[in-house]
Amino acid sequence: MRWAWDTLIRYALKFGVVGLIGYFTDVLIFNALRLGLVGDDHFWQSPLGAKIISVTISTLVTWFGNRYWTFREHRRKNFLLELVEFAVVSVGGLLIALLCLWISHYVLGFTSLLADNISTNVIGLFLGTAFRFLMYRYWVYGHHRKDGLTARQHKVEAAAFAIFEDEKSANADAETGDEAAKTAS
Repeated sequence: MRWAWDTLIRYALKFGVVGLIGYFTDVLIFNALRLGLVGDDHFWQSPLGAKIISVTISTLVTWFGNRYWTFREHRRKNFLLELVEFAVVSVGGLLIALLCLWISHYVLGFTSLLADNISTNVIGLFLGTAFRFLMYRYWVYGHHRKDGLTARQHKVEAAAFAIFEDEKSANADAETGDEAAKTAS
């Protein structure tokens, strides 16, 4: 049970809290745009335009939350590359939500605000969240990343051991630490 807590449940709970904050940001902005609170008769008031804007803003909110809380021990030194990868995964989640919205609104003909919200903020959200969690956990913030904090910590530990060992033993310890980090993920 300890393994499940350390590897998945703890991340899933934190991811859920950050996701709820992102969800409320997304839904609030989506509905504000759809109701015309920032103007009328433009692309951003349409179902797809409003979803693009709301997901873009909520993606930035969740990136900060996931980077500095959920996956903080695996965040990357190269934060720009991390943000790009995070955004690519978020776009995948957006496309899943947009596909659900498009099918509901344009194919099935459910054009009410309630139907738009159910298709994108319930069905699309569920499918997109499962996709994003797996991709963030195992790709963007994966233990295998060479520039992640976990990998750098193993190098620091190997360097500390090297003070008391010869070079051959220190290299063997560093390789063992790298292998242990890979198997732990």
